[in-house]
Formats: sequence, structure tokens, C-alpha cells
Amino acid sequence: MTYQATVNWMFSRLPMYQRQGKSAYKADLKNTLLLAEYLNNPHQTFKSIHVAGTNGKGSTSHMLASVLQEAGYKVGLFTSPHLKDFRERIKINGTLVSKAFVIDFIKQNKVFLESESLSFFEMTSGMAFDYFAKQQVDIAIIEVGLGGRLDSTNIITPEVSVITNIGLDHIQFLGNNLEAIATEKAGIIKPHVPVVIGETQKETTKVFQEVAKKNGSDIYFTDALTHQTYPSDLKGTYQQKNIKTVLQTLQILKQNSFKISENQVRKGLLQVVKNTGLQGRWQILQEHPKVICDTAHNKEGLKYVIKQLEEEVYNSLHIVFGVVNDKDLSSILSIMPKKATYYFCKPDVPRGMDANILQQEFLHTGIKGRSYISVNEALDAAKNKASIKDLIYVGGSTFVVAEII
Repeated sequence: MTYQATVNWMFSRLPMYQRQGKSAYKADLKNTLLLAEYLNNPHQTFKSIHVAGTNGKGSTSHMLASVLQEAGYKVGLFTSPHLKDFRERIKINGTLVSKAFVIDFIKQNKVFLESESLSFFEMTSGMAFDYFAKQQVDIAIIEVGLGGRLDSTNIITPEVSVITNIGLDHIQFLGNNLEAIATEKAGIIKPHVPVVIGETQKETTKVFQEVAKKNGSDIYFTDALTHQTYPSDLKGTYQQKNIKTVLQTLQILKQNSFKISENQVRKGLLQVVKNTGLQGRWQILQEHPKVICDTAHNKEGLKYVIKQLEEEVYNSLHIVFGVVNDKDLSSILSIMPKKATYYFCKPDVPRGMDANILQQEFLHTGIKGRSYISVNEALDAAKNKASIKDLIYVGGSTFVVAEII
């Protein structure tokens, strides 16, 4: 098969959660462990950092990778979802996994993948672990796909576990309150492996402390610690929390014999995009009018984005907005800016919410706008209406951002 045919087979044959939702979710590690054993347990051959959380885990993972690259290490990076190309999920020192490796992995293991009915994410996790092992990375940053305890990545024993924060997202799988969700995220805490918590929250602190104590793991709440501040090329005031989390994680790595200088930390944080290729985090797409996109897609993430929008200087605000159909809109409608012109759209995935339905949901809160048949049509309409001193924000879903980058 060609690369495109291989990827198409992965998407259509083995459903992926991000595109299709609950029907693709598997709440156990049985298949992951079967695949790992079939591949001779590649995840046991390299050091790793495990990163979970509701928001910020992507930025945190890429920051860590960038700094470690600057320190001279060969760094694997496994993240999700991708924006344009499946290969964005699996990188080494910012370089995408080759098309040839993706093709060969599926070709060599296809009979097993089919016979065991592995899900998209189970298969992709196995591919990443196999790639990092064969390429002999010094360390891999492994981002949790969904939750933590039962996520396919949760077969690794990392140098340090990281949980950025907890919010009400994916409640149909993880629980409908912060304590329940924290319990799922805390499932990545391993015996005697230190854990870094990015945000102290009264509803979740006790959960993390109890799990850490049970595992004999040192626990660090980074917002309660004092760290020197560093600038980053990832813009947005919300990144300061992630930077603190990164600094504490690096401190633990240094205690574990990793050599990382202050200059390498500074340079790594300033060159995240260049070193790793990260996109979609408060990314400025153009000026006059200024167009900004961000992949924030839940209440906690959008609160930070909206706060950042309030600090921008502009005449009028235009918002191109789309979501997936299992999104809890009630949690975000109240925080969305009222003084803005809205352009509602449907991301081009099966999970995408119909733009007309989205428009009606916003209308109930007094927010008006027009619906459009595609993200690009909505953005074009916003650009046509906006003056050069206006601001256009594009977001609501990773898939909305993916279509305009």
C-alpha cells in the first residue's frame, strides 16, 4: 500500500476516538499489552516522561522535547491528535516518522492488528513505541491520549509523571466531576516515580496526594514552587503555568543524571516551534486584520484564551467557531464573549456539530451569528467583514484549527 492508502486503512478500518467519539473508546489495556508483547515490549527499551492533563499537555510535551533536544539528547515525541498529517503524532527531534516506517509497520503487523481488532490509538501507540525503540532514542515524551489509567500509553514506567491540570472534559468516559476525572489522570502515577502536578485545585489535590502516597512517589505542585521565569515562543499568558511545570520536570531529570544547562533551558523554551513543529497554540496567522487560532476546546482552555483576547487591542472582534457534537456546550456558552460577531461552522469530521445547531445553541444565550457550511467559508466571511484594525479568532476545536493552518 502507498502511505495514503495505509493511513486511510487505519482511519476507516480501526476507528479513532478524536474523529468518531465514544464508539472508538476502549476502556482497558488488554489489547495494548498484547500488542506490546507481540512487538517484544519496545516501551521497555527507552527512558520516558509521561504527560497527562485536561489542558496544556501538548504544549508541555513540546516544551520538554525542545529543551532536551537543545541539551543534545535524541528525543522521541508522541502526541495527539494531529492537525494535517498522521505522522505529526510520532517525531524524533522534530522530524516526523517516515512514511516508509508507517507503511512497513502496518504491512508487517496487519494480520495481528486485524485479528485482535486493535483500535486506532492502540495501534498508533504500539507504532510509536516500536519506532522509538528501533531508533534508540535517549528519552521519549509520551502524551496521554485520553484520561490516564486506562489509556494505551499507560504501560510505560517513566522517569517522571506529569499531570498539567484537571477540567471537565470527556465526562462520558472519565466521570462528571473533577475528583473522578483526577482519579483517572492519577492512574499514570507509578510506584516510586515522582509526579509533577501543574495546577493546585482544591477538588483534586487530595486525590493526587493519596495516590502518590500509596505509590511511594514524591509529588510536586508547581504553582506552589518558586522557579525562575523564562520566556517562550509559545505565546499566551496561559503558557506560564506550563513553563513552571516544565521547569520542575527538568529539575527532576537533572537529579536523575540528565545534563541540562540553564542556557539550554532558555534556548529550548524560545525555540519550541522551530525544534518540534508545534502549531495551533495562540498562533498568529496574519496581520491586518490580525487572525489568531488556538486549539483550546473546553471551558478551562477557552477561559485562558478569552482572557488573552481581552488583552488584545482591536476595534471589533470576530469569532470563527466550531465544535464536535459530544461537546458539553453548557459549560462554555456562559464564558464566550458577547461583544463579537460569530461565524459558526462544522469541522469536517464525523464528530463535527452541525453549524445550524451550534448557531441555535448560542442564540439561546443571546449570542447571534451566521452559520457556514465549512470552516474556510466562515473564515473567508470573517476576513471580508473585518477591517484592518479588527481581530479574528478561530477555534473551538482542534479540527477547526487544522482546516485553516
